Amino acid sequence: MFGPSGSGKTTLLNCLAGLFKPDDGEIVLNGTDLYRGSPKTFVPPEKRRIGLVFQDGALFPHMSVSGNIMYGRARTPEPDRRVDVDHVVELLGLRPLMDRSPGSLSGGERQRVAIARALAMSPRLLLLDEPMASLDARLRGVVLSYLRRVHADLGIPMVYVSHSISEVLALAEDALVLSGGRVVASGRPSRVLLDPAVGGMVRDDPVENLLDGRVIEPGGMDSSGRVKVGAIEIITPPIDRPVDAPVIVALGAEEIILATEKPSGLSARNVIPGSITDLDPVGDGVYATVDIGVPVLVALTQGAVDALSLEQGQDAYLVFKTSSIKLLDAAPLG
Repeated sequence: MFGPSGSGKTTLLNCLAGLFKPDDGEIVLNGTDLYRGSPKTFVPPEKRRIGLVFQDGALFPHMSVSGNIMYGRARTPEPDRRVDVDHVVELLGLRPLMDRSPGSLSGGERQRVAIARALAMSPRLLLLDEPMASLDARLRGVVLSYLRRVHADLGIPMVYVSHSISEVLALAEDALVLSGGRVVASGRPSRVLLDPAVGGMVRDDPVENLLDGRVIEPGGMDSSGRVKVGAIEIITPPIDRPVDAPVIVALGAEEIILATEKPSGLSARNVIPGSITDLDPVGDGVYATVDIGVPVLVALTQGAVDALSLEQGQDAYLVFKTSSIKLLDAAPLG
């Protein structure tokens, strides 16, 4: 769920969790009524088995990391305990922290413990309320990659609330855009978030591609680094991480030039071949989705689209400078 502050994201999330009662309507999870206005039905939050992760983690300060994680599991009936807590601890890289107190943890560590606590109850649904809002860019990359790993490994559905377009594009399979308490768009994230109905919300939040990669060569004072993203290599600024370390490559959609033929004689070091899969108008411009093994969004003017006669299925090259790339920490490889 995406939208500006005050759009109703957290209210809707709290209704799903059972912390708020809607005025009317219905909430159904896997065929089970959680709320219904008529006939009156309301399942209390403790009976819903829905995990909730807040912005600040909201850990119990008097419990250790281990105590926090086991809190939810202890309150889950034995037949419903489908998630292996030891697996979650390993998945989120928490083994060295189990005896620590919440007050001794970094922001990123606290959020990982909060996610583990929610997962330990074997939830039917995981709700995340802007879990990266209070984190700096480096820690956002770590938590983002852990969430990707949890989704891929455990298969628990998630509803992720954010006001960051880049986070939603990086994580979501479906997007719901709220404004003023109303739904203004829904569907595939790359199409929904770039829909003209979203309006100024897109322009207020520059779109970044957040791509999973591994360090091939760190580089140094006089040499660039290299990162493998999918099957392609990207030349980056020098990297202060070892070979094979995971990173997230952050590349702004506005920082990329699109060419229909392979250019030469450029100062830009990266010229990556791909294929245009989508062209989505937004306002006065167009966003192209280019498949280079992973999808990458490119911001274009309508004039450029017309001049190049761009269309779906067309081969293209992405051109960008190493200085356009930011490298974020990612979850350690497990």
